[in-house]
Amino acid sequence: MSLHDEIVQIGTDSLAASRELNLLTASKKNSILMAMADELDSSKPKIIEANKKDIEEAHNAGLSDAMIDRLTLNDVRIDGIIKGLREIADLKDPIGERISRWIRPNGLEIAKIRVPIGVIGIIYESRPNVTADTASLCIKTGNAIILRGGKEAINSNKAIAIALIKGGESKGLPKNAIQLIQTTDREAVRELVQLEGIVDLVIPRGGETLIRAVTELARVPVIKHYKGICHTYVDESADLEMALRIAINAKCQRPGVCNSMETILVHEKIAEEFLPRMAEAMSERNVELRGDEATRKILEDINEATEEDWHEEYLDLILAVRIVASTKEAVEHINKYGSGHSDAIIAENETAQKTFTQEVDSASLYINASTRFTDGGEFGMGAEIGVSTDKLHARGPMGLEELTSYKYIVVGQGQIRE
Repeated sequence: MSLHDEIVQIGTDSLAASRELNLLTASKKNSILMAMADELDSSKPKIIEANKKDIEEAHNAGLSDAMIDRLTLNDVRIDGIIKGLREIADLKDPIGERISRWIRPNGLEIAKIRVPIGVIGIIYESRPNVTADTASLCIKTGNAIILRGGKEAINSNKAIAIALIKGGESKGLPKNAIQLIQTTDREAVRELVQLEGIVDLVIPRGGETLIRAVTELARVPVIKHYKGICHTYVDESADLEMALRIAINAKCQRPGVCNSMETILVHEKIAEEFLPRMAEAMSERNVELRGDEATRKILEDINEATEEDWHEEYLDLILAVRIVASTKEAVEHINKYGSGHSDAIIAENETAQKTFTQEVDSASLYINASTRFTDGGEFGMGAEIGVSTDKLHARGPMGLEELTSYKYIVVGQGQIRE
């Protein structure tokens, strides 16, 4: 069988599975999810062993520390995946929910009802947890899922998918509701994203190069997650102890992820007090600072920030620093250089807070909190299928509701249109 025929067959099987999934009750789907979680738990040694092979090959291939961190699984991270599945099972099922209802003057009753999207393709790099997170969200919402992970995590992805399918099918998961494309041939991506009439939505998760390639190739709808160039603005009214604690967390807690801070903006009135303290704390954590001219007058030994630095998603222990004269200037910088992902203001002044949240055009905005919270699990969604930097049809962390469409049910008593 050719690769084209193989991917068409996977898509056709997924389409059939999606129609069976649509008939499952909420309690049935929940029992499937719990069985998937239990099987992951009992398969933990196999998953970790498979992950070790991927990590060894990643080191041999010279992948960055950030990529290897994303790739790595251990007991704690697998327990987090399992916890996420069980939390999703406990969440309210959105399918069948009546979004709205109204009656027309002619007596027609119109209801807007949530329904599954259908068949969803996920194309992702490095993170094997995506295999479980996205599959569980899709099953909860009655969507069949086709997974195409990167070659760097192929062994981990296979081990996780086997456990999910085994556990799910023991409780009635339709055959082919979860499918992992086994080949790492990049041509499989092209074939998948061109399955018009079979695949309803593709969500790429990974670097900007991957996402742009998928978007250019696709003949089916794509929800994009471009770069996570996240900012923190420290206002003149900020509690500086709070600002320092948030900045350290946003940059250092896990620098290789999309919601970590890449640029910090500091009001000129508190720069001389705040920047030396921040620089010392960042130096202790091996963070390289790159600053504008005003910053380098205060922190003389740091590197110069170039125009390219303001556009950069480092995913590493590097931080761009700029001094601004006002909240408005901070907003202008973020709207020019940001990626619409997550941005934060540290301020006590309510006018500054309001200006920031009204005028910064990003999916998630924070007041006195770290951008690291932009995550489906942290938002109470159990997990996420991605973080959309698009505005249609989903924006920010995508949970259950974002994996639904809707239909209109119109009830009459014999009305005809004159």
